[in-house]
Amino acid sequence: MKVLAFDTSNQALAVALVENERLQAEMTLAVKKNHSTSLMPTIDFLMQSVGWQPADLERIVVAQGPGSYTGLRIGVATAKTLAYTLGIDLVGISSLQTLVPKGVAGLVVPIIDARRNHVYAGFYEERQSVKSDAYLSFESLLEEVSVYGQVTFVGEVAAFIDQIRGALPKARYQETLPSAYQLALDGEVAATSEVISFEPHYLKRVEAEENWLKEHKENDRESYIQRV
Repeated sequence: MKVLAFDTSNQALAVALVENERLQAEMTLAVKKNHSTSLMPTIDFLMQSVGWQPADLERIVVAQGPGSYTGLRIGVATAKTLAYTLGIDLVGISSLQTLVPKGVAGLVVPIIDARRNHVYAGFYEERQSVKSDAYLSFESLLEEVSVYGQVTFVGEVAAFIDQIRGALPKARYQETLPSAYQLALDGEVAATSEVISFEPHYLKRVEAEENWLKEHKENDRESYIQRV
């Protein structure tokens, strides 16, 4: 199976081409870029590099969220367009799962910085999710995982190292980037999604929507999306 996988859910852009679980090409851009202008050129470059045509693709795997609102919209819209146009499978995988490395014992907690000392967090043991992804304050996350004997924080940990050291001195931490190769491998064995109804997993309303809801009554029939 020829798979195109990509993650635009946050600052890094990760793209990979995989055939029958073998990596054919991969690119990760860790610097902050505009994914709307760099995603398709990156895909095109990798496709040309390995000699693939769009018609060769059999499955699209995309990081479905949580993460950057704009980044998720770009990734999901691109994935849906490609899958629909080519008539191939579409699979969504948690953006947090792509941050989890192999071979780490105990509870692994991938995090994405959601600003204002809040994070998107996942909970994994042996790369298997043991609890649903969540949006919460970092203080709440530290309290929640304090009952585990061995905890390793991965992903966007740089801004939270002092808090980890102070609250959980025995916990480990490791900054990791999303792996589009692992995303493709996970997507090869995951259930496919219906293309038209496929949507990002935001976990948190965009700030503009939150502000709008504060100004409107709960029984207001008109939703924010309808309004805009």
